[in-house]
Amino acid sequence: MYPKVGISLVTIFEKLGHQVVIADAPACCGQPAFNSGYWDEARLVAVKVLEHLKDAEVIVIPSGSCGAMLKVFYQELFTGTEHEAAAAELASKVHEFSSFLVNQLGVTDLGAEFPHTVTFHDGCHGLRELGNKLPPRQLLANVRGLELVEMDAAETCCGFGGTFSAKFPAISTAMAEVKCASALDTKTEYIVSCDSSCLMQIQGLASRQGQPLKTIHLAEILARA
Repeated sequence: MYPKVGISLVTIFEKLGHQVVIADAPACCGQPAFNSGYWDEARLVAVKVLEHLKDAEVIVIPSGSCGAMLKVFYQELFTGTEHEAAAAELASKVHEFSSFLVNQLGVTDLGAEFPHTVTFHDGCHGLRELGNKLPPRQLLANVRGLELVEMDAAETCCGFGGTFSAKFPAISTAMAEVKCASALDTKTEYIVSCDSSCLMQIQGLASRQGQPLKTIHLAEILARA
C-alpha cells in the first residue's frame, strides 16, 4: 500500500551501516483476525510469522500497530500453546522504527531536511501499547527546516481501527473529523505519524472533504537527506 515507507526504512538503515534482510513471506501479522475475535484463525497466520522471523537478529517495523501485534499481542495469543516460548522470544527482538533508532541505536539526527510545518499524530498502538511518545518527536526536532506544531488532539484516535472503520463507518468518520479539525487548527502543511494505516484514514477524509491537509510517514521525512 505504501512502498515509499519501506524504501525509506531500508535507505535509512543502510546509510547507518546496517544490513537489512526483508523476508519474502508472510505478508500479514494476523491482526485483522485477532482484532475481530477470530483468534484461532489469527494463530494460523501468526505461526507463519514466528517461523519466518525466528532467526532474525532484530525486527524493526514502521508501524505501531503491527509492532504491537508482534511485541504485545502475540504473547497473549499464544499463551498456553506450544508456541508460547517462541512468541516471547520474538517479542524481545521486535522494535518500532523510531523507538529503535532513538532507544537502541542512540540516533536522533539523520541529517534530514524537510522545510515544512508539520503536526504529529500519535497512533493508538504505538502510544498506548508501546509507549512510543518521545522518539518520533526527538527525530523530528533534528530535521532541518521542519517546524513541529503540536495539535490538541495529538493522542486522540483517528477512528481507523482496522475493521472498526468498516463495521462502524459513521463513528469512524466522526472521529476522523475531530482529528482533522484539530490538525487544521495548527495551520500546518503535513500530518506526520508512525502508522500508515492512520495516515490512510486521515488522508482519506481530508481528500474527500477537500481539506488542504497532506499526510506523510516519519520514515519518509527522515530519508530526505
